[in-house]
Amino acid sequence: MEFTEAYKQTGPCCFSPNSRYVAVANDYRLVIRDTFSFQVVQLFSCLDKISYIEWALDSEYILCGLYKKPMIQAWSLTQPEWTCKIDEGPAGVSYARWSPDSRHILTTSEFQLRLTVWSLLNTACVHVQWPKHGSKGVSFNKDGKFAAICTRRDCKDYVNLLSCQSWEIMGSFAVDTLDLADLEWSPDDSSIVVWDSPLEYKVLIYSPDGRCLFKYQAYECGLGVKTVSWSPCGQFLAIGSYDQMLRVLNHLTWKTFAEFLHLSTVRAPCCAAIFKEVDEPLQLDMSELSLDDNFMPSNYDASEGYISVRYEVMDLPVALPFQKPLVDKPNPKQGVGLLAWSKDSQYICTRNDSMPTALWIWDMQRLEVAAILVQKEPIRAAVWDPTCTRLLLCTGSSHLYMWTPSGAFCVCSPLPGFSITDLKWNIDGSCLLLKDKDPFSWATVPPLPVSSDYSSDD
Repeated sequence: MEFTEAYKQTGPCCFSPNSRYVAVANDYRLVIRDTFSFQVVQLFSCLDKISYIEWALDSEYILCGLYKKPMIQAWSLTQPEWTCKIDEGPAGVSYARWSPDSRHILTTSEFQLRLTVWSLLNTACVHVQWPKHGSKGVSFNKDGKFAAICTRRDCKDYVNLLSCQSWEIMGSFAVDTLDLADLEWSPDDSSIVVWDSPLEYKVLIYSPDGRCLFKYQAYECGLGVKTVSWSPCGQFLAIGSYDQMLRVLNHLTWKTFAEFLHLSTVRAPCCAAIFKEVDEPLQLDMSELSLDDNFMPSNYDASEGYISVRYEVMDLPVALPFQKPLVDKPNPKQGVGLLAWSKDSQYICTRNDSMPTALWIWDMQRLEVAAILVQKEPIRAAVWDPTCTRLLLCTGSSHLYMWTPSGAFCVCSPLPGFSITDLKWNIDGSCLLLKDKDPFSWATVPPLPVSSDYSSDD
């Protein structure tokens, strides 16, 4: 794995959909770099500090959210002289997103007064009144022909179905929720899943014409759904709940066929490999080295020397670090707060927020836990390789942690003082974007061998 040098950023940064560029927000400047040469290919100046950036799917356009202004600015990589500014006036702008055709921008006004579709081809715009959420509540189907938008009027939640060609409302139906949290199209476009706020455990499956196909409620009188995610193949729907359980429904009967509990103590006959991150100090005589402080490696500690970490395979039983949530605080840290499917839908990783240092990896073929990674620090992010069964995670340290079905290991970043707080893959799995609070870097990731044999050591 090869790392680039650290580059400055003060806001969001992300790869373009074609993996050719990386966009970086640096105060009011938008910097576009080439992912192969690392050189700056375009530099755009915005009217205020950039709060949000998003690429169009064709990688030709990019928008910047200037939410303090508030307004939206869009730029073209192929026509640098072209620019677009969207200002909703007193209504303001709370969020913006691209349509699948890369020629329309959808903005949500402050206080969810309206959602507006702006065309880059002409001056036409379409309004949808009373969207339910700002950054949520909008989902496009796989071929990009239709958009499902949550709205609320007369104290009732609705789903509006819009054509992405004419932006006319093709249909609208009420949903049986008290306070709709979000919705998402299934990968095969056959259904739309809708779930309620955490105060009411309710997951509803609707057909695009508004028929309720199934209503799922695991329990009553308690905090309910926290995370929902379709599998990439579209055959499974995973639901993470506040009761610390992961439930998986199948798309044929919509019945629960798997329930996984995050236990605080793992005992036999569990066959999962449990990898625990441990320190491995390497004592070196630094008096023999003439390195300037600015060039000290990121894993050097003045009192202990070089600190290397590795995974150690634990013997059962294993007690996992557990934090009891505070009952007198809002938004309790419990339940399945992180949930992600592997590309082939065979594995799913979860983090129970009551055990923030443990990442669980579940095998959907054997319906059992495949591995547990126990870190020293809380897990910040976990992302699957978009091309193969490889999982990377970070904890805010200088290390990257990787798991494959063959094992797990740790990789130390060579960048001095660089703490990895977030990760993003590019679409072809060749590069990984690493973010710290201020700087960012990206790493070139080698392809995963067909017959890999990884050990648990560094």
